[in-house]
Amino acid sequence: RKTKDSAAGADSESTDSLLDLLSCHHSPWRYDDSWSPQASALRKLAVLSPQHLHTNFIYSYFTTLRIVDKGVSAIDNGLLKFSKLEELVLSANKISEIPAENLPSSLKILELRANRLSSLNSLTGRLPPCLQYLGLSHNSLASHEDVSHLTGRHWPQLVCLDLSDCDFQDQKTLLEALSSLPCLKTLVLEGNPFTLAPSYPGFTVDRLPALSCLDASWISPEERHSFRGLAEMSELITDTASATVNVGRMRGILDPLMSVEENAPDFPVVSFSYFITYEFLSHETPGELNLGSEAKFDTASTAHVTEDGSCDTDLLSSKKCERETSKPDTEVCVVNTEGACSDAIRVSSHSTSKLTWSECMDFSDAQTYVVSSLGDLKKFLNQGLYLRLEEEKVLSWPAVSEDAPVTKNSQTVKEKKGGKGKENCRCSTG
Repeated sequence: RKTKDSAAGADSESTDSLLDLLSCHHSPWRYDDSWSPQASALRKLAVLSPQHLHTNFIYSYFTTLRIVDKGVSAIDNGLLKFSKLEELVLSANKISEIPAENLPSSLKILELRANRLSSLNSLTGRLPPCLQYLGLSHNSLASHEDVSHLTGRHWPQLVCLDLSDCDFQDQKTLLEALSSLPCLKTLVLEGNPFTLAPSYPGFTVDRLPALSCLDASWISPEERHSFRGLAEMSELITDTASATVNVGRMRGILDPLMSVEENAPDFPVVSFSYFITYEFLSHETPGELNLGSEAKFDTASTAHVTEDGSCDTDLLSSKKCERETSKPDTEVCVVNTEGACSDAIRVSSHSTSKLTWSECMDFSDAQTYVVSSLGDLKKFLNQGLYLRLEEEKVLSWPAVSEDAPVTKNSQTVKEKKGGKGKENCRCSTG
């Protein structure tokens, strides 16, 4: 090494020392180069052959750019300077449109996962002719116009297409467009509303006979054979889904009698019962969710009323219970979607039959819902299905004797065939 007083410059460092400075963990010249595999090689080239570092060479040196979650909102024509770019990854950014004229013609892989694309209009202009992979997952794509852009006329060389977790609902229309892609071998559709229908994936496998891989799974000859003929029965394919909610056994509930004092009075007699409630998509109203006639409800468990329509109690507090439980329990649930907006989906409440306490309570409740609005079903399921355990506490007194004088306080009590009056109160425990 030259002394400080010598006239030597920075080029006096050995080549090995300069290369070490590029890779040493404690070097100020070391930085993250995960955005391109060519970045590290280009830095080494700057040490070994600095004479090659001119603007055109640098732009043409890069074949891969990976700019992930960097807040990118627009792509301008500066990207065209990368004349040999083959792979462009722009996942998790804020891009709302991709002008096709700003994409290098050499591009083979384009990943646009989790952006803000709501239309493919800007992406179907002057397209890269050799594009083989297109990733559009986790974008708000759903319109018939978007489907019309996913054809072989726009993407003649496309081999792999990722449309997962978009909002496509019309399975037949989408597959009709995708069937025109002559080179398509790998397709990802999971997470779209229509994939909740029982016709998926069978209809897709039979409609696209050249497909090799669907939703990250290879299509076996046995699977293709089992779905043979579904494409010819497209008129029978309906985009509806059947969802069954099963409530089985439950353990771990404390015995309510453990909290009753030993010297408690004989009356009122306290009894406890337990049931599970949850909310699911309600019956169809104009412009809302459609539930088929196969959605079955146990009227005894959902309404909590007797066969004559009255609540099983006599006191005034029980009349309040009757008013609350004998009418359909329907409310509007706000479901949050991507983009900080919200859609209102109407749901209805269902309850299982009531059981007395035991160490293991078997509710054995199964409800099947046939849903035709698959978009609403996807939003509802993304929010999660919540079950609530509710406790009903009943206080019972002896019936008023016929021989006893009637007082003003007892005039509100009706006679009941069972000989007892009951006061109902219900509280949610979870």
